Amino acid sequence: MKKTFRLLLACLAFGFSTLTGQTAREDIYADLHRSASNYYAYPAPERVKYTAAPSGYKPFYISTYARHGSRFLISQNEYDSPLRKLLKADSAGVLTPLGREVLAVTDTLARMAKGRYGELTDVGAMQHRGIAERMYRNFPEIFSKKAHIEARSTPVVRCILSMMNELWTLKEKNPQLTLRTDASRHDMYYMNDEFNEVTKNRKEPAAGKSYNEFAKDLVHPDRLMGSLFTDTAYVNKHINKKRLMGQLFDLASNLQSHSLPIDLYKIFTREECYDLWLCDNYSWYLNYGPSPLTNGKLPYTQANLLRNFIATADTCIASGNKGATLRFGHEVCVLPFASLLELDDCGYATTDAAAVAPRWRNYRIFPMASNVQMVFYRNRKQPQRILVKVMLNEHEARLPLTAVTGPYYDWADVKKYYLAKLARQ
Repeated sequence: MKKTFRLLLACLAFGFSTLTGQTAREDIYADLHRSASNYYAYPAPERVKYTAAPSGYKPFYISTYARHGSRFLISQNEYDSPLRKLLKADSAGVLTPLGREVLAVTDTLARMAKGRYGELTDVGAMQHRGIAERMYRNFPEIFSKKAHIEARSTPVVRCILSMMNELWTLKEKNPQLTLRTDASRHDMYYMNDEFNEVTKNRKEPAAGKSYNEFAKDLVHPDRLMGSLFTDTAYVNKHINKKRLMGQLFDLASNLQSHSLPIDLYKIFTREECYDLWLCDNYSWYLNYGPSPLTNGKLPYTQANLLRNFIATADTCIASGNKGATLRFGHEVCVLPFASLLELDDCGYATTDAAAVAPRWRNYRIFPMASNVQMVFYRNRKQPQRILVKVMLNEHEARLPLTAVTGPYYDWADVKKYYLAKLARQ
C-alpha cells in the first residue's frame, strides 16, 4: 500500500506524462494551459524526489540556462489588433453577449499591457524565485559559505529581472555568496545566437509543404465566430476568422502569465485548444527542433552555448572551487539547446508530422522560466572522476550515453560525446 502511494505521489510530482503514459490530447484535456505552448506558465515541480548520487559524491557546481519568466505579450499589436476588430463589430451592433464580454476582457488586457510589452510579470518574478529556492534547497553544498556565482543575461529587461530575482533569492538564503552579473551584447554569440548561418535551413521547401499539409484541416474558426458575432455576412466581409481565432487564443494562453481572475479559455472547446496546439507544436519542431525536413540543423543554433557550458565547467573543475554559472535568455535558445543535448525525447527525429506529438511536446520543454541545469559532482577520494546529471525544468533527464548509474554520467564521456557531435557539424 505504501509503495502504491509513493508511486502515485511520483506521478503527480512529475507533472507531465512520462509516468502516466498519457497522450498529448489527454495531457491538454487534463490542463488546457498546456495548449499555450511557449506561453505555458512554469509548472513548479514541488514534489520531485531526486535520485541519490553514488556514494561519496557531492554536488559542487551547477551550470544553467533559463528562459525568462512569464511576460506580457511582445507587441502592442497583439493586444490592439483583436481589440480594434471587436470594437468595430460592437459599433456595428453585431456582437453577441459573449462577444461583448470578450471585448471587455480584451480591452482590459490592452490597457494593462500599455507600455509593458514583453516585460516580466509578477508571476514571472515568482517563478524564478521559486527556481532559486529549490536550487538552494536541493544543492546546499554548492551555495554554502562564500561560493561564487557568475550570472549572465541577454540585454533584455525581462531576462535581467529574471536573473535578479534568482540572485536576490539566493543572496537572501546565504548573504555570504559572492556574485558577479552582466547583461551585454558581448555575450550574445552564445547567449542568444539564433540568427546565424544555421537558420537558413528553416527555408527548406519540404518543411513548409509538410506544415501546410498538416495544419490545413486543423483550424476551424466558424463555431467560435458564431459564438461572438450575430451576423455571418459581417464576419465574412470584415473578419479574417483564422487570424482572429489565433489572436484570441494567444490572449487566452498568456493570461496565465498574470495573477488575474479572468479566463478566456472558456470561449474555446477542448478540441480547438488541442488542434491549435498541434499546429504550434509542429511549427516549433520544424523551426527550432531536430526535424530531418530542416536537415536536423536547427539545434545547432546553440552550438556556442554548448561550448560555453563545457568551457565554464572545465574551468570550475580545474579550480577546485564550488559555485554556479547562471544564464538567462529565451525559449528560442532553451528549445534547440535541449534538442542539441538530446535530453529525453527532445532529439526525436521524424519526417512524419503525425508522429511528432506522441513523442515531442513543446510544453514539456520551454514553458515560461524553462531551464536546463547541469549539476556536477565529485568524490574527494576520486578527484579525477567528475559526474554530471542534467535536468530539464528540474526533472532528471536521460542523455544519449551510458550512465554510471541512474541519471549520473561521467563528465569525460559527456564532454567527449558532445564535442564530437559539434565537430561533425
